[in-house]
Amino acid sequence: MLTTLKQVLAAADRGKYAVGAFNVNNLEILQAVIETAVEEKAPVIIQTTEGAIEYAGMDYLIAMARVAAKAPVPVVLHLDHGKDLKVIRQAIRSGYTSVMYDGSLLPYEQNVRNTRKIVGWAHAAGVSVEAEIGAIKGIEDLVHVSDKQAFFTDPDEARRFARDTGCDALAISVGTAHGAYKFKAEAKLDIPRLRKIDSLVKVPLVLHGASEVDRAMFRRMKNRCDIIGDCKRLSGAKGVPDAEIRKAIRAGIRKINTDTDLRIAFTTGVRETLLSDKKAFDPRKILALSKELMKDAVRDRMLVFGCRNKAKR
Repeated sequence: MLTTLKQVLAAADRGKYAVGAFNVNNLEILQAVIETAVEEKAPVIIQTTEGAIEYAGMDYLIAMARVAAKAPVPVVLHLDHGKDLKVIRQAIRSGYTSVMYDGSLLPYEQNVRNTRKIVGWAHAAGVSVEAEIGAIKGIEDLVHVSDKQAFFTDPDEARRFARDTGCDALAISVGTAHGAYKFKAEAKLDIPRLRKIDSLVKVPLVLHGASEVDRAMFRRMKNRCDIIGDCKRLSGAKGVPDAEIRKAIRAGIRKINTDTDLRIAFTTGVRETLLSDKKAFDPRKILALSKELMKDAVRDRMLVFGCRNKAKR
């Protein structure tokens, strides 16, 4: 059932759990996410970036999402990291039930003005809005934030921003990073800062750049790397430990974004299939294992987020 971000996060806030938001680019990724949500009886957020829209086309992605939303669990169709106001407005008009505006690198007042404008468009159409204050470092699709540009969210500024924009959810920066290379030293989030923000901000909080980069899956992806010469693939990748994710949820996070974990699972499945079946050339067979491994990744995230068995029938 297609629903809004505001509705699923309100339930998550009451239940003190987080809802998984998974980036999708094609049919197999979408199937993996939706099938697992149904099996785990979990609400789910399907996200497409502007990069995904460039790749697959907004109409294709919306059509697939509408089929997926026939599932007996709450499904949100969300635009992730929207920066182009034209794309955001098109998403609102075309059937997305939630959009994110990322003005985090803009001056505060300009971020407020743009976000407020989008909130006006979206709320008139019954669509939710996620906004961002504080810049999360890293690279993912069309998002590029350098170490110099990144900054943690100021709690008082977050309070003012949420109040002044009327957004329905707020993405904050407390130490996560986009992409596979999140940490160089010990992985640690600024939980005291997060608690302070949660005490001041009245809308649900969102954690971006939160993929785990599961070490077992990472090692599996590297298996037999000498044969195809990709032993340096994702060398040095490091994600957010489950212990930190659980602390963040207890401190107030209600939406958690996951992309890198799905990419690693997808890549692992393709590699294993092509290495084990030297005659394979049917795309359906080549991608079958990838889909199963992505389902495992989604299931694991839903367990950590605490959203299993939270879908209202």
